[in-house]
Amino acid sequence: LIQRLFLQKKSREESSGEGSGVEILANRPYSDGPGGSGQYTHKIYHVGSHIPSWFRALLPKAALQVEEESWNAYPYTRTRYTCPFVEKFSIEIETYYRPDAGQQTNVFNLSTAEKRQRIL
Repeated sequence: LIQRLFLQKKSREESSGEGSGVEILANRPYSDGPGGSGQYTHKIYHVGSHIPSWFRALLPKAALQVEEESWNAYPYTRTRYTCPFVEKFSIEIETYYRPDAGQQTNVFNLSTAEKRQRIL
């Protein structure tokens, strides 16, 4: 965890500038949350500098931000990405770190109905 936080800070410093960088709104421990106890982070990625200037000029400021909320309780992690410009859009990623080479076929213990709904 310490190494990951260091690398995140280093990446932030290297990519900061006008219309870019990462803004950390929260970074605190939690208990009794997703996966038990862990670390909660809430960040805003300012991606304006990674978009061509002619296209950036057409977009509102809210479209140039991506918000990330993450609950890290190793071996379980849940991360949600949203964009303030598109209110109904989000991506949620659940990750389990298991001591194998990916042989488990149902790491999330999905029911038969849930398995049919997934897209691989």
